[in-house]
Amino acid sequence: MTTTPRQLLENMFNAAVRAALPDACIPPFLPAAPKGRTIVIGAGKASAEMARALEQHWVGKLEGVVVTRYGYAVPCEHIRILEAAHPVPDAAGLEASKTLLETVSGLTEDDLVICLISGGGSSLLPLPGPGISLEDKQQINRELLRSGANITEMNCVRRHLSQIKGGRLAAACYPAKVVNLLISDVPGDNPIDIASGPTVPDPTTCEEALEIVRRYGIKLPEGARRYLESGEGESIKADDPRLARVTTHLIATPQLALQAAANVAKEAGITPVLLGDSIEGEARDVGKVMAGIALSVRAHNQPVAAPCVLLSGGETTVTIKGNGRGGRNVEFLLSTAIALNGAEQVYALAGDTDGVDGQEEIAGAVCTPDTLARAWNLKIRPRDSLDNNDGHGFFEALGDSVITGPTLTNVNDFRAILIL
Repeated sequence: MTTTPRQLLENMFNAAVRAALPDACIPPFLPAAPKGRTIVIGAGKASAEMARALEQHWVGKLEGVVVTRYGYAVPCEHIRILEAAHPVPDAAGLEASKTLLETVSGLTEDDLVICLISGGGSSLLPLPGPGISLEDKQQINRELLRSGANITEMNCVRRHLSQIKGGRLAAACYPAKVVNLLISDVPGDNPIDIASGPTVPDPTTCEEALEIVRRYGIKLPEGARRYLESGEGESIKADDPRLARVTTHLIATPQLALQAAANVAKEAGITPVLLGDSIEGEARDVGKVMAGIALSVRAHNQPVAAPCVLLSGGETTVTIKGNGRGGRNVEFLLSTAIALNGAEQVYALAGDTDGVDGQEEIAGAVCTPDTLARAWNLKIRPRDSLDNNDGHGFFEALGDSVITGPTLTNVNDFRAILIL
């Protein structure tokens, strides 16, 4: 190995991100031009970059509008780029939702709608159902993020409180043809969970959403509760004729990103072990499990012998109990470091492929065999930092944060544990 362990980990992370960049992923899935108009809509952290890539590769006229996270806009010639808040929605997202619906109104069967969807779209399209305010949606979103619910559960609730998610945006495009180009950031790559599925059918129900609310003790404003209990919030189902002309393509996924990282490891003479692209659970618990596997490699050469790298993706959760600066990747990594307890020749990186872990403009961090020792020298107690959900504060103090800026894509979490 000619690079340092940290450099190798960062090279793998960067390869994972590059594998999901829209300019590489969009061209193979472009549909034929229609007789009528080509309208582009979209939402998500990668939607602006997807729009730019589409413009660069599309032959013919097009127009449209997409909404992305603040700071993620890129210049486009024909597609309007709007920005809004993530992960807690704001008024700009509300107006953007209305704009998208207006953009697809009055289309004909000769028209084509290309829908560019990526992770983060749920917060960027917060148009609530009747009787539900934006403030209600903000409160519910905050409670969902703090509850420990997984992404599938959170998006089920979001779909049934919306006027645009759960297939409703696709229904608004009828009778035009709709082609969905999706970058997946969710475990299992289920289209209904990518941005809460605005342009795909949804098999879940209002009653399921209510059960999730009960399960996690989430307090619903009265208008939201009425909307669910009345069934008015029911989403669009697969047999709805308005969705008969919808085609969906997954153009980038967490698995493809992990495979790209694995190729970097192989080139460096390191054996890659792909543990899964859809691992869920409490971040600190997943960290303990991954550390246990790494220690097994060190002690017993199981499941493989060193040098190797354990690669995994998915979306863990954090049940917030402290008031620190955290995110699920740094929470995972701090828990991993504590469980490794300074094990020799074990290094790790965890980061979000969109460049933002939690609400910080920090992708993640790196840990090394001397992480705990360096923290103690600074009079930082690692377990106290973990208990306070202060992963960003911990790794920032050590100079071990990974900062990429907006990557303009999103295939969720990336985790790599390197054992030499």
